[in-house]
Amino acid sequence: MKLIRFGKPGQERPGVELESGEKLDVSSFTTDFNKDFFTNNGIEKLKEWLATNDAPIVNDLERLGCPVSNPSKIVCVGLNYAKHAEESGMSVPEEPVLFFKATTAIVGPFDNVMLPKNSLKSDWEVELAVVIGKKASYVPKNDAMDYVAGYVLHNDISEREYQLERQGQWVKGKSCDTFAPLGPYLVTKDEAPDPHNLDLWLKLNGETMQSSNTSDLVFDIPTLVSYISEFMTLLPGDIISTGTPFGVGLGLTPPIYLKEGDVMELGIDKLGVSRQKVIAFSE
Repeated sequence: MKLIRFGKPGQERPGVELESGEKLDVSSFTTDFNKDFFTNNGIEKLKEWLATNDAPIVNDLERLGCPVSNPSKIVCVGLNYAKHAEESGMSVPEEPVLFFKATTAIVGPFDNVMLPKNSLKSDWEVELAVVIGKKASYVPKNDAMDYVAGYVLHNDISEREYQLERQGQWVKGKSCDTFAPLGPYLVTKDEAPDPHNLDLWLKLNGETMQSSNTSDLVFDIPTLVSYISEFMTLLPGDIISTGTPFGVGLGLTPPIYLKEGDVMELGIDKLGVSRQKVIAFSE
């Protein structure tokens, strides 16, 4: 099943996208795809409800928002593709490198990305993100996939000066407003049974910049869920972004960074495609 949220920013309603591409409004079943929805086995209950109930069709012109409402946190994994570590001038880590991305950075999959004030080094990163389905703490690796609700496409926009030159933790370069486009939909586990063999790519103004496969992850999804749950409790609806492959602007010679008017298109097998236009900073 593909979960969507549609409507104006801050007013999104829950829906589903069918195999045909048709979208249905399921707000008569649940108020939103939030912590309570996932906690109460919402995905399975929604499947059962759809089998016996009619739902209104959503207009294709409706804006899509992030398919998960108000996750308590976005936990990101750095340097989780070997070639990306190399292009960043860093060693492949011996254990997962973790950092946070502020949830205030979340926007929809086709919303604009706004450059931060005075930014000169904003960059792109296509990533597979994991959505947690139930409370996870000290989860054994062998059980970790039981805690996954599904997957979502993420563009982990990064301001490299803030991240690497301003001292402190990477979170400063990752959390600017609009820096977390997520979607177009949350794909449940059954629709992506092998998340470790999915092609992912990103184009900048029509030119392919990133092209890889999740089989190249240094640390796989069960490892990440288990590892992260040692250090913090993961709540239903939380997002783990698993890292980006080779081909970011930072690694080019010379580096290329985002500018007003640029268009990013990105996708992952089974997880759909998103598109963001880059706009200048405005108050």
